[in-house]
Amino acid sequence: MLYIMRHGITGWNAMRKLQGQTDIPLNADGRALAVKAHDEYKDVHFDVCFCSPLMRAKETAALLLEGRNVPIIYDDRLKEMNFGCYEGVENSFSDPDCPINPFFLDPAHYTAPETAESMDSLFERTGAFLAEKVKPLLAEGKDVLIVGHGAMNSSIVCQVRNLPRSEFWANGLEQCKLMPLPDTWS
Repeated sequence: MLYIMRHGITGWNAMRKLQGQTDIPLNADGRALAVKAHDEYKDVHFDVCFCSPLMRAKETAALLLEGRNVPIIYDDRLKEMNFGCYEGVENSFSDPDCPINPFFLDPAHYTAPETAESMDSLFERTGAFLAEKVKPLLAEGKDVLIVGHGAMNSSIVCQVRNLPRSEFWANGLEQCKLMPLPDTWS
């Protein structure tokens, strides 16, 4: 079985800042959420955890799996989507002309600004990761956990569930909540 989890809360989440690949740590609330998830999911079996190398995901994975013999493997392809020069923008929706807003409002028609990552690039790197790392383990009957980010995880959900990009945000990824993803993709 494949499971995904979004990292805990950061200071930038609380301020509604675009994080992207900016390396922001968990705040106290985020750490508390990860500890709560540790207790809530202590009986869920994982053979391996793949994790974004960004600090907020690494902290979440470490707290979630504390005391368990589950290897955590970091992979750059699991980093959050890169928002380029718009990372750090607070409440992008206060500026109706912010070119990142369509990503959240109409992802099927989003065109990345010059300095930001495109959806094609995000899907390409996460799709390659799924094909190279996850599919072989699932074929062996292994239970795989991915700890990552909102947009990155959404790209995985879309690929595994064969969803169109118009449904990119349809699954809602709460922070530190485990989402099982039965293997339905080809």
